[in-house]
Amino acid sequence: MEQEHKRRVHYSGKYPKKFEEKYKEHNPEKYKDTVERVISKGSTPAGMHISIMVKEILEFLDIKPGQKGLDCTLGYGGHTRKMLEKLQGQGCIYGLDVDPIESKKTIERLRSAGFGEDNFKFRLINFRNIDQVAKEAGKFDFVLADLGVSSMQIDDPERGFSYKIDGPLDLRLDPEHGESAAERLHNITKEEFIGMMVENSDEPYADEIGEKVFSLMKKGDPMDTTTALRNAITQALWKVPKDEKDQAVKKSCARVFQALRIDVNSEFEVLYEFLEKLPGVLNPGGRVAILTFHSGEDRLVKKSFKELQKSGIYSEVASEVIRPSAEECRVNPRSKSTKMRWAIRA
Repeated sequence: MEQEHKRRVHYSGKYPKKFEEKYKEHNPEKYKDTVERVISKGSTPAGMHISIMVKEILEFLDIKPGQKGLDCTLGYGGHTRKMLEKLQGQGCIYGLDVDPIESKKTIERLRSAGFGEDNFKFRLINFRNIDQVAKEAGKFDFVLADLGVSSMQIDDPERGFSYKIDGPLDLRLDPEHGESAAERLHNITKEEFIGMMVENSDEPYADEIGEKVFSLMKKGDPMDTTTALRNAITQALWKVPKDEKDQAVKKSCARVFQALRIDVNSEFEVLYEFLEKLPGVLNPGGRVAILTFHSGEDRLVKKSFKELQKSGIYSEVASEVIRPSAEECRVNPRSKSTKMRWAIRA
C-alpha cells in the first residue's frame, strides 16, 4: 500500500520559528549543506548531536574486528557508528538508553546505515543495570559511557532541558517515568532545594534562589515552566551589579537546571552503581572510556578507577584527565567541559 504523503507544517514568515515547524531540524541528515554550514560556524545543528572526542575514544579502545562492545548511552548514535565501523562487520555492539523518543530515531539511522541485528543490538535500559545486559550478552571487550545530555534533548522545548527556550519544566531523560522537575520542586522543602543546588552544581546563590523560588510558589505562582524558573532566578539575583547581571543569571540558570536534572534522573546514584558493576562486565584486558561533563561526575569516576587499580581490579587507569582539542572546542563549543578518563581490566 502506498504511503500517504504528509505535507510540512505551515509557518508564517520567511523562516520557521517554532521547534515543531523546523522541518530541517527534525531530519538533519537530509540537509547536509545546512548541517555543514551550521557546524562551520561553531554551532550544533538543532535536532542532531555532534559526538565528542571520537578520535581519542577510538585510539584508546583500540577496537578489533570480532570483539564485543557496549555503548552505555546511545544518544544520537555517533560514537556507536564509529565503533561499529571499526568492527568491520565482525563482532557486535550493544547500545543502551532510557530515552524512548530519541533512541527510536537512532536505531532507524543505524539500521539504514547497514548495521543489522547481528552487529548492533539495542536495549531500552538504564546503564546502572549493565550486569543484566552482561547476563544476556556475556562480558565485553570495550565499554563507552558518554554521560552528557544529547543536543536533541536540549533543543526540544517539550523536554524542558534548556532555560533558553520556553517549555514544561521536565528534565527527565525518560519522560514516561518518574517525577518531572516541576513535580520535584513541589514535593521538596526549600532546604532540600538549596542543598541540591550546592551539592549538584556548586551554585553560589543557592540560598537566594531557593528563597525566591519557594516564596513565589507560596504566593501561588506555578514553577512549572522553564521560563518561570529562569525568571525566578533572575529576580533572586537582584543584588548583582547591573553590568555583571546577565552573565551571572546565565551561569546560575545553567547550574540550577543541571542540579535539577541530576536530581530528577538520580544521575549520581546511577553512576555510582554503574562504576561498582563495571569490572564485572569486562573481559580480562577489557577497556572502558568515560566522558564526564561536570566536576561531581569526574570525581566519582577518578575515585573509583584509582581505588580499583590499587586493589588490582584494573591493571591501568588514566593518570591525567584527557580533554578535547582546542580545534574540537572551536567547532563544537558544547565539548568544552568534557573530561575523559579510561581504565583497563586486569
